[in-house]
Amino acid sequence: MKRNFDDFKQFIKHKKIGVVGIGISNRPLIDFLLKLGAKVSAFDKKNSDEIGEVVKELKEKGVSLALGEKYLNGLSDFDIIFKTPSMRIDSPAFIKAKKKGAYITSEMEEFIRYCPAKIYGITGSDGKTTTTTLMYNILKKQGYKSWIGGNIGTPLFSKVEEIENDDRVVLELSSFQLMTMDISPQVAVITNVSPNHLDVHKDMEEYIMAKKNIFKYQSNSDLLVLNKDNNLTNSMAKETLGRIRQFSSKEKLNKGGYLNEGSLYIDRDEVCKLSEIKLKGMHNVENLLAAFCALKDDVSIESMREVAITFSGVEHRCEFVREVDGVKYYNDSIASSPSRTLAGLKAFEKPVILIAGGYDKKIPFDILAEEGYLQIKTLILVGATKYKIKEAFENLKLKKDIHIPIIMANSLVEAVNLARKVSHKGDVVTLSPACASFDMFANFEIRGNMFKEIVNDM
Repeated sequence: MKRNFDDFKQFIKHKKIGVVGIGISNRPLIDFLLKLGAKVSAFDKKNSDEIGEVVKELKEKGVSLALGEKYLNGLSDFDIIFKTPSMRIDSPAFIKAKKKGAYITSEMEEFIRYCPAKIYGITGSDGKTTTTTLMYNILKKQGYKSWIGGNIGTPLFSKVEEIENDDRVVLELSSFQLMTMDISPQVAVITNVSPNHLDVHKDMEEYIMAKKNIFKYQSNSDLLVLNKDNNLTNSMAKETLGRIRQFSSKEKLNKGGYLNEGSLYIDRDEVCKLSEIKLKGMHNVENLLAAFCALKDDVSIESMREVAITFSGVEHRCEFVREVDGVKYYNDSIASSPSRTLAGLKAFEKPVILIAGGYDKKIPFDILAEEGYLQIKTLILVGATKYKIKEAFENLKLKKDIHIPIIMANSLVEAVNLARKVSHKGDVVTLSPACASFDMFANFEIRGNMFKEIVNDM
């Protein structure tokens, strides 16, 4: 049950608060806590030079700072601690603080707890951002005052007093954000589940359990939307406490979202023709079907259709960049897992020149080789995982005598130049890394923008 935010305001006033992480999402949180009368200390592994001007701004506001390698040493004697999502709750510093009586939470947990509007939460290994954006646009088309947040948009907890009961809120939620959640949104969507983020999660079981928190605390009147075609999400259907809708791009359903004979349906009502939508790939058909299932109770078929046939995609997701000498270049930098890269590859009608590789999230690449080789003409590898991916394709050659030409590169610039050198008129070159960006770039957006800059400078 939603709580009254006045209770939080009384609870937080004059309390000693620790905020771990001085990133973009936590800065509005710090300002908001100060406004509510809390005594705030901020902690970050980066030093003052790395953080920059924000250090001076925070000090002027009266925020105590603990920075650098040993920043968590002083994380004790706090009433409340807001942690950054990627930090594990079982880290020694948090365990110690909890033993001393600290309430440990996050910006997103408290937002879901106190937001007065209906919340739609979207998670999954792939497709979260596109599905979240589709739902936000459909709700706006229907006439709702809508808000978008979580992994995308603006941090929303500091806006909670501006949000009204009749508004609608759409949240993209990562496994990191969900891992410690003990509250679920009224509508929960799981697009799919495949191995991901095993550099942070202890194992695949923990990753799946984190995803399940999006519906674990729902009531019997709440709604869970699941991908029927994904074995892991389909198996969750028996665990839900509330209502359930499923979607499928492979079979006709009596109820839910499905693709049948070239049209997209929700509960047997046709929304649009497959030929009418602008998004490329069957994975985007699934994203649309998930959105239809989540919004069926709140919007018209007309609003769904209008967005479905006009929405052309989100930046860095199979994004067409430019055609050079008859070769088309696509930016799919969001593809930070093998399953997401496979979905992107299948959106093209011919084998492509694939640029892949990046930060190692400790997930296997066998599936990329075994299911992706038919979609790959030439593989250009870069980054920390390039030899690991190469090994997966070499194993494919040993087991099945399937050979994919592989070229190794030392930088993204070199990879793009090599792609241009081996391409011919009519080819497609796509950056779809199957890995996170952190070995060479701060995030996938910077990686994608660098790729676009290189291509546009040709």
